[in-house]
Amino acid sequence: MSTRTLVILAAGRARRFGSLKPLAPVGVNGEAVIDMIASDAMVAGFTRFVVVVNPDTGPTIQEHIAQWWPRGLEVSFAVQEQALGTVSAVLSARDHLRGVESFAVSNADDLYGAEAFARLRASLGTSGPEHCVAGFELGSAVYGELPVSRGVCVINDGELVEIVERHQVQRQEDGSFIAQDGLIPDRLTEDTPVSMNLWGFRTSLLDAMEESFLAHDFERNGELQLSTFVGSLLGSGLETFCVVPANSTCLGVTHAQDLTTVKELLLGQVRSGERPAEVFVR
Repeated sequence: MSTRTLVILAAGRARRFGSLKPLAPVGVNGEAVIDMIASDAMVAGFTRFVVVVNPDTGPTIQEHIAQWWPRGLEVSFAVQEQALGTVSAVLSARDHLRGVESFAVSNADDLYGAEAFARLRASLGTSGPEHCVAGFELGSAVYGELPVSRGVCVINDGELVEIVERHQVQRQEDGSFIAQDGLIPDRLTEDTPVSMNLWGFRTSLLDAMEESFLAHDFERNGELQLSTFVGSLLGSGLETFCVVPANSTCLGVTHAQDLTTVKELLLGQVRSGERPAEVFVR
């Protein structure tokens, strides 16, 4: 059975951004980023949402959702008390995942598109690899001039073999990309598959996730991210992850300067018929 539950990670503080990224108005009618994410997920068949928030900004996000999301939509909230990374965020939602066989996880500041959500949901409904991650082409997941970080996926026969976090990634005039992080290769191609933190998990993985969280040395290694956790499982043979090709553009709101570009790209998608002008329209 395909999953219908999406966990949206909205507990980030976004101190450098200057405001709440999930509530940044990007839609043609001023809709917030998190509205667009939930709307795209609904089009793809998700009907239940667990929104992970932090104690400080959580009430503001809850008020926004209560005002703008359709009444009757199944939405619950989980609180991530401390900023300990995305593994901690998912575990904060564990009580809301009881009785669920599988679930998807997304950021609250990346617009993945309905197509990516649909492909991920369909993959979780198959008898293939246990878990999955949406793989976007780098050229469709980076825009603007400022550097970003992206998780490069190493794939073998459709399965994820390794995920490497690359930093200071910027587009060059010739269409290629350079990563000024000291790793090799320093140049990446447009079709390099990357993770944008859109995952599909079986709930059976939550025990291993909690074990990894409890064993993690936060003082030495900092926050524990989903990509790091998944990386520790790859090659063990105990868990498998397929990479679901996402043939859409992923619009990430990383910098405040991105807002203008994202608004323009979304307007272009509406005009081309790629997405509806209104949110929450099936």
